[in-house]
Formats: sequence, structure tokens, C-alpha cells
Amino acid sequence: MNASVISVPVISAMVAAVLIVLQQALMITVGLHRAQAGIGIGVGEDAHLERKVRRHGNLAENSALFVVTLAISELFGAPTIAVAGFGLAFVVARFSHAIGFSSLAGSHVGAQGSKAFVIMRAMGAFGTFFTGIGLGLFLAFTLATT
Repeated sequence: MNASVISVPVISAMVAAVLIVLQQALMITVGLHRAQAGIGIGVGEDAHLERKVRRHGNLAENSALFVVTLAISELFGAPTIAVAGFGLAFVVARFSHAIGFSSLAGSHVGAQGSKAFVIMRAMGAFGTFFTGIGLGLFLAFTLATT
């Protein structure tokens, strides 16, 4: 990376665009469920609402810091293929996690349903973890060796 390279982080911006659309889609499912169930705050005893709240919240908890770190890497001139690879892997992981959480089988241990949701959730969680760790180490190593 070349610290003197300053450009618009286009790849990071695209990752952010995709993630904000996913975030809003997950948010609306929470709001619609709240309206239908008459639950204004908290989740009550509604396992489906709990699942939707956590699906939305988990994306929010992970996406912002990832996109910022990706953009910093891109601004410091990280190779396009690395930025695109990390970004794509993270987006795929977040979609996988959201799909896994679209069923109680994926969010609540012992719930009836397809184990495919459990697998998708696990793939999403591990994918998020490994892309985050990988990107952080990649950026730290690059900065330390520049």
C-alpha cells in the first residue's frame, strides 16, 4: 500500500450500498412484525420477533466497522482484488446469516425446520468472523510494513 494514494473508495462504497439496502429490508421486517403483533418495544414472548430483531441487530453490529476498515484499506491503496475479495466475502456472509435467521430453525436451538437454516447461519457467522479478522490483520500488517 502507498500511504500517499488518496482516491474515492469505490469498492467500499458499493459494499456499503448493498449492506444498507439489506439493513433496511431487515429493519422493515421488524417494524411490520411489531405493528402486526402490537409490540412497541422489546420482544415479549414472540420468538419470531426476537429472531427478526437479532437478524437486523447482528448486521448493524458487524457492518459499520467492517465497511470503515475496508474503506481505510482502499484509501491506503490496498490491491483492488484484496478489497473486492474481502468486500464480496463479507456481503455473502451477511446474506447467508440473514437467510439462516429467516427461520426459527436457524435462530433457536431445537426449533423444527430445515437444518439448511442452521448451516446458513453458521456459514454467515464464520464468514463474518474470518473476513473481519482477515481484513484487520491485512490492514495492520500492511501499515506495519509500509
